[in-house]
Amino acid sequence: MRMDKDYLIQKWLARELTPEEEKAFESLEDVAFLKGIADDAKNFRASQFSKAKTYEEFKETLDAHRRPVKKLNWVRPLMRVASIFIVGLAGYYFFFYENLTRIETQVGQKTTVELPDNSIVSVNALSEIAYNEKKWNDDRTIKLEGEAFFDVAKGKQFVVSTPKGKVTVLGTEFNVKQRGSFFEVKCFEGTVRVTLEQYETILDQGDNIRWFNGEIEQGKNTYSVPQWTKNVSDFNRVAIGEVFSELERQYGVKVTLEKVDGQRLFTGGFVHDNLDNALKSITVPLNLDYVILENKKVRVKPREN
Repeated sequence: MRMDKDYLIQKWLARELTPEEEKAFESLEDVAFLKGIADDAKNFRASQFSKAKTYEEFKETLDAHRRPVKKLNWVRPLMRVASIFIVGLAGYYFFFYENLTRIETQVGQKTTVELPDNSIVSVNALSEIAYNEKKWNDDRTIKLEGEAFFDVAKGKQFVVSTPKGKVTVLGTEFNVKQRGSFFEVKCFEGTVRVTLEQYETILDQGDNIRWFNGEIEQGKNTYSVPQWTKNVSDFNRVAIGEVFSELERQYGVKVTLEKVDGQRLFTGGFVHDNLDNALKSITVPLNLDYVILENKKVRVKPREN
């Protein structure tokens, strides 16, 4: 079996090393340096990618790392290794960015997506999911920003990754909501594992957990399915600032709070098909008033006695 350095690097970049080849690769003198350069590829974007620039930077970095005393033999190997990395970096970009299937919803819009394994994802308003369809059978990972309900077909590990936390399952029904610093997971069937920074827990059917402003709370679900899938947003002791943010996402309005504490807690809900009724559902229990202005603006203030 051919085990020269260039061959091993190519196989490593393609993630095709056999156990024997992986041992040989790990024994390379520059393995830590090579991995460091590959890690830098994670910061690449299409508008920034330049083969010429990448080659020059790689050449300078590799030269500084090795600091050869003699210069007779380094140019050709360097160009060969650099060319491998240029192709590898381009491949990395294509794999992690170009190959992703992205689903994005707009204000007031919801959509349902069937994944390659017949899992179903319902995506709430102003949310986005992304996954690699071609590699799905090997890696059932979805990136999520916003809110989505997952009905996962049984199979390999299924991962939902958000900027705040990660949810791992094998086959179940659960809802994930990540809006800014707010992160919430509700398990409706089966079992899910939730990871929040250094914290990890298991949710069984009917359990939920949420993380907001550095505090973690666990509780029980009120309904058997997420109510937003039925065009109703429901909340249990949620800051009204977040409640009105959700109303903005569903109706495309801009809500301004005047002399109202946005951290005040609200329990209740609102419908998605009537703005006036939705506002009443929020403001009346809290003794607030509202005015619907022009240009899709809403002003909320304390009710005058």
